[in-house]
Amino acid sequence: MKTAYITDNIYLEHDTGSTHPESIQRLISVNRAIEPIKEQLILKSPIGVSSNILQSIHTIEHVQNIIDASEYGSPIDSDTICSPNSYKAATMAVGAGIVAMDGIKAGEFDRAFCAVRPPGHHATPTQAMGFCLFNNIAITARYAQSIGYKRVMIVDFDVHHGNGTQDAFYEDDTVFYFSSHQAFAYPGTGAETDCGSGKGEGYTANFLVMPDGGDIELLDIYENDFPKCVESFNPDIILVSAGYDLHESDPLAQLNVTTEGIRNIVRLILDSASVPFVFFLEGGYDVNALGINVRVTLEEMMKVK
Repeated sequence: MKTAYITDNIYLEHDTGSTHPESIQRLISVNRAIEPIKEQLILKSPIGVSSNILQSIHTIEHVQNIIDASEYGSPIDSDTICSPNSYKAATMAVGAGIVAMDGIKAGEFDRAFCAVRPPGHHATPTQAMGFCLFNNIAITARYAQSIGYKRVMIVDFDVHHGNGTQDAFYEDDTVFYFSSHQAFAYPGTGAETDCGSGKGEGYTANFLVMPDGGDIELLDIYENDFPKCVESFNPDIILVSAGYDLHESDPLAQLNVTTEGIRNIVRLILDSASVPFVFFLEGGYDVNALGINVRVTLEEMMKVK
């Protein structure tokens, strides 16, 4: 499969500080780890996006808050940091998804991995939080719909529930949000009873894994529950919030998924449908493990089904 790898050094200019878990070292580690397979990838650069693109998900007030916080280098909250180049980096994190969609639509490649910072899945339509400024995957879902991919499935295997993504599409029957995440973890959302509302009822699916769960529990979800959702929804494209903090080494969570477990989860996702796939980097805070886990993801993405 022709697979694009989309990243840019602008993401290193989103400066959260040397002691912050979501540091520039994460992306440095990822780029180092993929060096041996780089020649097999289609390397692409992201674009910056306009406020109009951001407003497909976020309010104008939210966008302005990020502009202002970046201008003054002021934090959104104790976890969510803005430095002078954070707004530009965040618009280009969104822009990676736009480049991915345009390249897939043009037939340039079949799949894409967006190695971006800041991450996105906690950003709600009105609030930055959980290290996230704009919801990269949610905005890409709306852009995908605008160019013809009407039924979009979002899969989120980050150890933390993607509350922002769920909020964006909770009443929408054209975007299916599927999440597996650790129970009792930040941000405390994503109950199994949360399944959408209004015309979106039945288009959100949450699967909780108890602390200390590992490969067996996660693979059961992706072998048995996930395929049923894919089959019933019949998506035109699948977007993946790839959070690697479910790994056994991660300092911010308590799951025990191995690197081989992550490889198998990725394989099960890719085998679920004959549609394009776009992966977005979300969490993962053991920097060495993060690089290795992104590499195995890319190795699976490049395989022919």
